Parts: sequence; C-alpha cells; structure tokens
Amino acid sequence: QVQLVESGGALVQRGESLTLTCTAAGFQFGGPAVGWFRQAPGLEREGVACIHTGDNITYYKDVAEGRFTISKDAAKNTVYLRMTDLRTVDPTVYYCAKTYAGSYWNMVPRRWTDWGPGTQVTVSS
Repeated sequence: QVQLVESGGALVQRGESLTLTCTAAGFQFGGPAVGWFRQAPGLEREGVACIHTGDNITYYKDVAEGRFTISKDAAKNTVYLRMTDLRTVDPTVYYCAKTYAGSYWNMVPRRWTDWGPGTQVTVSS
C-alpha cells in the first residue's frame, strides 16, 4: 500500500529556513515522480517543486522563486523540500504526492495519484 507522510512543519519567523520531509512507502524509487504542493485556506492547491525518483531531474514552479530546493535520498525513500527566506504570505499546508504521469512537471494536482496528509507551516512576522 502506497503511503506518503510529511513531517517538519513548524512555526517559524519570517526570513528563517525550514526543511520538510516526505517519507514514502509501498513503492520503489526509480519510477514515479514525487512532488511538493501547498495550499492556503480558501485557495487551490498549487505545485511547488517535483523530482523524478529515477533520473533526479527537478522542476520548480514560479512560487519556488529560487528559495526552495527539492532533493531525495533513495536509500531512505525520502524526498525533502528545503525552504529558505520564508515569508508570511507562504501558504500553510504542504503536501507531498506521487505520480507516474508523463507530464508530471506541469504539477497539475489531479494528475497526482497518491497524497500525504500534509504538514503545516506557519510564518510569523
């Protein structure tokens, strides 16, 4: 059974950094892409960054703005999202997801088949 669990969410001050972890189970790295999405209350879920677990190719959406870095550790079945210079406008819940879709780099949420429950990030001023 596929399982994705996010961790690392916290309350941080504006300008600080934070690393989120997505721990995966039930599938092997090498085939799918794993991505990070985020969602603020009342807004649609949006893609942040994704990585192909086989060839390590990464894609970033504009919201990453050069502040976020995605990486993976295949030995630990984990994918990380390093976030720097966090701002109060950065949405609160971050999700990781998995897909085998060919056009995964577009990060259209409906094409991602498995999701974690999310982890909350709050940035205070």
